[in-house]
Amino acid sequence: MTTLRTAPVTSPPSPAPGRRRVPTWARVLTVVVVGVVILSVTATLTGQYQLTSRGTTQAAVLLLLPILFAGLGGLWSERSGIINIGLEGMMILGTWGAAWAGYQWGPWAAVAGGIVFGALGGLLHAVATVTFNVNHIVSGVAITLLGMGVTKYLSTLLFEPISQNPRQSPRVEAFETFSVQPVADGLASVESQQRVLLSDVAGLLGGLVSGLTPLVIIGFALVPISYLVLWHTRFGLRLRSCGENPVAAESLGVKVATYKYIAVVTSGALAGLGGAALTLNPGQLGYLEGQTGGRGYIGLAAMIFGNWRPGGLLAGSALFGYVDGVQLRAGGEAVHGLLYGATILAVGLALLWAARRRWRAALIAAVAGAAVYAVYFSIDTVPREFAAYAPQLVTLLVLAVASQRLRPPAAIGVEYRRGEGD
Repeated sequence: MTTLRTAPVTSPPSPAPGRRRVPTWARVLTVVVVGVVILSVTATLTGQYQLTSRGTTQAAVLLLLPILFAGLGGLWSERSGIINIGLEGMMILGTWGAAWAGYQWGPWAAVAGGIVFGALGGLLHAVATVTFNVNHIVSGVAITLLGMGVTKYLSTLLFEPISQNPRQSPRVEAFETFSVQPVADGLASVESQQRVLLSDVAGLLGGLVSGLTPLVIIGFALVPISYLVLWHTRFGLRLRSCGENPVAAESLGVKVATYKYIAVVTSGALAGLGGAALTLNPGQLGYLEGQTGGRGYIGLAAMIFGNWRPGGLLAGSALFGYVDGVQLRAGGEAVHGLLYGATILAVGLALLWAARRRWRAALIAAVAGAAVYAVYFSIDTVPREFAAYAPQLVTLLVLAVASQRLRPPAAIGVEYRRGEGD
């Protein structure tokens, strides 16, 4: 008779004497408050009140949705151990599927079409990586190229006879917007009073409760849902075990291949939902060749910035969406104002790290702040052509800063063959 030995149960290390661990919610709240104060000060000193206006926040919400959906797709896939840089291609498939279904049957059909076409891209990635052990990067690149080619062919075949343009679909019906009343009107009244900080907060919050669509509600709801499913259910524990140690997971009876398939197909469906969000954007309302604009990759960057966690992913998506919303709403002048805000942030970080005696980090932050302020002082506006790439530049900067604290799943990208756990 074999006796199973279990490892001794150890309690987590206690914090050092005199130091208490700050709860996660408190840290998040602190970051949000500091960010709002910096934006308020920047808007007041530079006169760029669009930085905290309700319209900018509304635009940011619409623009962060595709990034958020793509990032959630990457989260599901990579938590199971499958790298998914094919999110861009799955999103492209989703834009076409949403336009095709939405043109015929309305906005909810567009959502379903985006999900189905994105899931097909995810299924193809799962077959290649899980069943045939194709390199994850190679498969992802191939799916992106395939998505571009397939949608171009289908658009020429089905959309050109109707729209007379092989690169564009007919107009798709949009969702009706709604606001949370009377909160939205109350915040709009406070914003119009132009009081320092108070009106800025009202403008930022007002954009979150007005001009909403069902997709916005779905997007924000999927963040806690993904967290609860992946971190607080037996299914989520097994799926994440496939990304940490698939051999050990299979030895315990987990069907690793099945869970990887579920995760990657779900990933494609979420990326396709991001494509549907682009198709149903009030500024476009249809399929347009190249409309994803690399948002699948930005979603992947947001997921990495969030350290493969839903909350951090939402924060990264909000950051990229906000910068994109600012440059679209107010152009180079507002982006120029953001340089001033970045200077304030860099100086604050330098002082904080100096107080903690982290001299190297403090010096780097101080030098960065001085460099940004020199750019701000030397120009009056950021050229619109350059401002259009502000989200991509923020992506690179954020990844460079966040790379020091990342902890990806242990077995991410590792080729795995069924039966290795036997």
